[in-house]
Amino acid sequence: MSNASKITSGGHSGQSDALPARAKAAPKGTSSIYRAVWRWHFYAGLLILPFMIMMAITGAAYIYRDEIDDWVYSDLKFVTQMDVPPLPMSTQIDAVRYFVGDTPVKIIPPASPDRSTEIVIATSGGDKRAVYVDPYTGLVLGSMPDRGTVMWLIRRIHSLAEFGTIPNYIIEIASGWSILLVATGMYLWWPQANQKGGVVTLRDTPKRRRWWRDAHAVTGIFIGLFIVFMAGTGMFWSVFWGKYANEFANGTPNGYPSGVRVDVPLSTVPMIEAFGDTGWTTENMPVPLSVDGGPLATGTTAAASPLPQPQTQTRIGIDTAIARFTELGIAPGYAISLPKGETGVYSASVYPNDLDQQRVIHLDQYSGRTLINMGYHDYGIFGRIMELGINIHMGQEFGVLNQIFLLVICALIVFMSVSAGVMWWKRRPAGSIGIPPLPRNARSMTIVAAILAIGGIIYPTVGASMIVIWLLDWLFVARPARAMRTA
Repeated sequence: MSNASKITSGGHSGQSDALPARAKAAPKGTSSIYRAVWRWHFYAGLLILPFMIMMAITGAAYIYRDEIDDWVYSDLKFVTQMDVPPLPMSTQIDAVRYFVGDTPVKIIPPASPDRSTEIVIATSGGDKRAVYVDPYTGLVLGSMPDRGTVMWLIRRIHSLAEFGTIPNYIIEIASGWSILLVATGMYLWWPQANQKGGVVTLRDTPKRRRWWRDAHAVTGIFIGLFIVFMAGTGMFWSVFWGKYANEFANGTPNGYPSGVRVDVPLSTVPMIEAFGDTGWTTENMPVPLSVDGGPLATGTTAAASPLPQPQTQTRIGIDTAIARFTELGIAPGYAISLPKGETGVYSASVYPNDLDQQRVIHLDQYSGRTLINMGYHDYGIFGRIMELGINIHMGQEFGVLNQIFLLVICALIVFMSVSAGVMWWKRRPAGSIGIPPLPRNARSMTIVAAILAIGGIIYPTVGASMIVIWLLDWLFVARPARAMRTA
């Protein structure tokens, strides 16, 4: 019989009253509940620590997405400021059409006098390219695939979306498991009476396993809540849970911007398709339709009203649309989606660091009438809480302090993950994976699994993965070990 089997083969009655007083006072590390929690904590770490390291590194880089992209693409994004007014946007679009010859679909006017204009075009091949124009001279500076920057690639790697839908599900599972990892880790960390060290201080030296255990536990207890926050807010972008959370937010008064569906004819095109970059709570909100400025019948809603046909072909044009957006007070750095077809609209959106300046405006392309003009404070309470969480997650809301704080958290997540690996390497028996010993009371695994199943209900993909891990543990580890003990 192996040493591991000897450790886990002690008899038990399952009733604490039958245990001697010495057993009752034994360290918690020998209790069945502790071993069950440790086992689940081990499996959670084995499953997601590589993903946590990847997400921490890519997330730390993405915090500085604007700074990095501005440096990498400075020749496209910056121009020499001149003492003359910028050319009208229509003239800049004509320059792009002359040099490139494709159809513009989106425009990002310069956020400051030293920046270029970005005009996204739809090519004849079906893809999109971002073309950069000097707003003072109309000179085309160059182009790249739309969303083809280094930091957009980092963002897609961060979520594994770069590798397809199935890997994107894996990130959703990893985010959910990281919450369970924190919960089980807090239980394992919880100090015993008269414990000295290992609570907020480190014992021994890095040569000893106990130092790595303490470093792992102390780091985890300080950043555990932030890991839960980052994982929870990151779920809003996930394939499965994020989709239904989004639908819930946009299907209730607490999430949907007030007035969106009243007196405004709506299309079936969601804003995420029109803009590509929009607030999480408005991603699936339909874009309104231009109806030549004609008011809808009093007391009717857009969904119940027939769509009037445009009465004239006179359109306001991009220059008038920009003047109108400026008049309405939208913050610099906004993007404009150009009208698609006769019922399309001019749509401007901006999602800056300051949530108070978050804004979406839709204009009728014929009359210039404002169809929708909404900001952060127009969202319901549920939508505002989620947008705040997302803004903090992305390092935006509190400026440089938010960026520095998240950078430290990401660095500590990497250290905590590495320390877990070192601790396991020093603990594992030679030639074994080093799975924590089975609980003496088999029911403890079931009890702990039932508690963790709460997280599996909230995040169904996590729940499905928990069932798979439980079955694999029972088939290939727990059942053979128990068979050896009773042999």
